[in-house]
Amino acid sequence: MIKSITAQELRRHWINRQEIALLDVREEGPYSDAHPLFALSVPVSEIELLLPPLVPRLATPIVVYDDGEDYVDRAVTRIIALGYHDVAILKGGLAGYARMGEVYRDVNVPSKAFGELVESIRHTPSLSAREVKTFLDGEKNAVVLDARRFEEYSTMSIPRGRSCPGGELAYRIFEAAPSPDTAVIVNCAGRTRSIVGTQSLVNLGIPNKVMALRNGTIGWKLEGLELEHHKTERVPLPSPETSRKARQHVDAWAQHVGVPIIDGEQLSKLAAEKQRTLYLLDVRDPSEYAAGHSKGFINAPGGQLVQATDEWVGVRGARIVLSDTDGVRARMTGSWLLQLGWEVYVLDEQCKVPENLLTIDPPIWHAKPNATAIAVDELRALSNASVVDLARSPVYRRGHIPGAFFASGPELIRDLRALRRTGPIVLTSSNGTVAALNVGDVQKDISRDVFYLSGGTEAWISAGHALETETRWLSQPIDVYKRPYEGTGNAREAMQGYLDWEYGLVGQLANDGVSNFHVVRESSTR
Repeated sequence: MIKSITAQELRRHWINRQEIALLDVREEGPYSDAHPLFALSVPVSEIELLLPPLVPRLATPIVVYDDGEDYVDRAVTRIIALGYHDVAILKGGLAGYARMGEVYRDVNVPSKAFGELVESIRHTPSLSAREVKTFLDGEKNAVVLDARRFEEYSTMSIPRGRSCPGGELAYRIFEAAPSPDTAVIVNCAGRTRSIVGTQSLVNLGIPNKVMALRNGTIGWKLEGLELEHHKTERVPLPSPETSRKARQHVDAWAQHVGVPIIDGEQLSKLAAEKQRTLYLLDVRDPSEYAAGHSKGFINAPGGQLVQATDEWVGVRGARIVLSDTDGVRARMTGSWLLQLGWEVYVLDEQCKVPENLLTIDPPIWHAKPNATAIAVDELRALSNASVVDLARSPVYRRGHIPGAFFASGPELIRDLRALRRTGPIVLTSSNGTVAALNVGDVQKDISRDVFYLSGGTEAWISAGHALETETRWLSQPIDVYKRPYEGTGNAREAMQGYLDWEYGLVGQLANDGVSNFHVVRESSTR
């Protein structure tokens, strides 16, 4: 019998910095409406795909919950099948938790709440959209640094903006603004990355005037100001001189915060401790990582890691080791993760990663050999088949196999029963993996021939066949939360509502009491 854990016991783990992973096994839409602070979104239909990189150590305590949808038993079965052996169900589910602790909207909430806390304590300097527009109209000696991912920047940016993702700000600032007289405006889509980015530069003690664009591109749009699109300007990599200058500044700040710097031998000792989960993260730009990186380290660009820690690190209370090649980006990122309550270390960039370093290989799901997989030509030869697509709904909207229905993974069995056709069912997904993960469950409960398309929709495209965009909703598309700060065409009410929610996060944190966040103040001697 699977054990259960109370909300009080779960929260005690967080307060005492003990390892635990909390999984919300609903779809992202319901998750984004309400969840505990450190919950991860891992839909039951994608557990085998999403869980291993988030929780690599099989002995990690895992807690599963839903909100009465009856997903938890299925989720536990699939988690145990992967090899995890300390799995519990949250007693009372989400409703039971809500009687003890705060529940939060949106996604990446710990980082966003922390950003609001930083601003409230450090009084991070900022200007409204109108003030920034007026300032830039009258000031030529200013740079605008967009702290988002390059793809977000290229989609829409404010005038004069250049891409400089948050993890690169400390590293490239003296290349972007070599003169101390140059004013610096930092922006993102909403609030968090502009707050953290601006405060990073303030923390470094650079002589320039630095300000955040308050409320980011959302604030810009709400003021009726024009955004630019398809920009490609980037702040270049620093010269040796500006890199050394950045290193001097970041060294002082990292020492003030207390970021531990370790060598290869100390890294080996951390990796050898089997009772603790260890994440090895390379915080450099993705292009640098792709050109070469140390064994065992995965890419987590520093700005995004601070902005969305829960997308890389699923075990609260785990250890993190950061690396770079410059001594700037890992130290700056580490200074923020330390304040976010993580046990974090930075590998000295002069040290090589030991070749015999013990690393944990996350569990890998393998499809069982059977006759349920069919190729594209076999699908085309089937008579009266129903193709059911388990891709995320935005992907389905952009194009799918002609005639395919969209279906929710967690509610797949329920919604397949609504199909009126009597022929075989063929599950597909983007590359076929999610379809393969779920075909076994369907075969148990649906009394029809059930297959999955080997290689998924990508195989269909590779075979030279066209897609269509006409939608057929077998399930409600609640699998993806529409972020009001990404892309274009967001409703004004949604954007304003998002900002109002962010402003209230500090109060929620105070009422909750489990975050272990601690914002470091500026040294009185600086």
